[in-house]
Amino acid sequence: MKVLFIGDIVGSVGREAVKQVLPSLKAKYNPHVIIANGENAAAGRGITRQIANEFFEWGIHGITMGNHTWDNKNIFEWIDEEPRIVRPANFHQSAPGKGMAIISANGKKLAIINIQGRTYLPVNDDPFTLAEQLIEEAHATTPNVLVDFHAEVTSEKIAMGWYLDGKASMVVGTHTHVQTNDDTILPQGTAFITDVGMVGSREGVLGMQRDAVLHRFLTGMPARFVVDEGKWHLHAVAVELDDKTGRALKIEKIRLTEDSWLLMG
Repeated sequence: MKVLFIGDIVGSVGREAVKQVLPSLKAKYNPHVIIANGENAAAGRGITRQIANEFFEWGIHGITMGNHTWDNKNIFEWIDEEPRIVRPANFHQSAPGKGMAIISANGKKLAIINIQGRTYLPVNDDPFTLAEQLIEEAHATTPNVLVDFHAEVTSEKIAMGWYLDGKASMVVGTHTHVQTNDDTILPQGTAFITDVGMVGSREGVLGMQRDAVLHRFLTGMPARFVVDEGKWHLHAVAVELDDKTGRALKIEKIRLTEDSWLLMG
């Protein structure tokens, strides 16, 4: 099985980048299943039903979320009706939606699990134990399991990778929007990267306009962050899994810019 995972899609710039590049990514990597993190897709905060449907129309099979899951309040009205979206499983048990889904596409089945870290983010239930429990549940249906660990600090993400080595097929970090250079297959067969990166303006700060971010750093005063409209960059990973065992065979970082992506071969 071949899986394409696209990092945090930020605002209209990120969405346009995915729309432009996805056909080429499909042609080059021939993925059976495409998953994307969509928690920043609507103006940098949350996702709308219309945007989610656009992603599905473009060929994305499943969407993971994160700490901005609830920023577009109307998500409460429809998330329970959309089986292809997962929000962090360790949110309070009263939260709508779910933290795991089985995605079926092109004759393959992939379980997707969304978990949120606890360091420098709102405190939620233990992500490590819950991730392991959900993986055991998923294995009753498929050996192929993707965990999107939406967390702030590298140490927590790396710890999760080691904890789930040999249990999950792939553990990919999201949230910090900067692609790390540590893509690897861990000893027990789990593909891992600390952070996949983002899709959005490379001329801002993590996809947001520079001036507001600089104002906050320079003065310590609040500032309204707005999605930057500059040229985009796109980050993703392509992972190949053994269909029978769920072990990873290959992981490849993808890093494209608006100026260079037409050169991909």
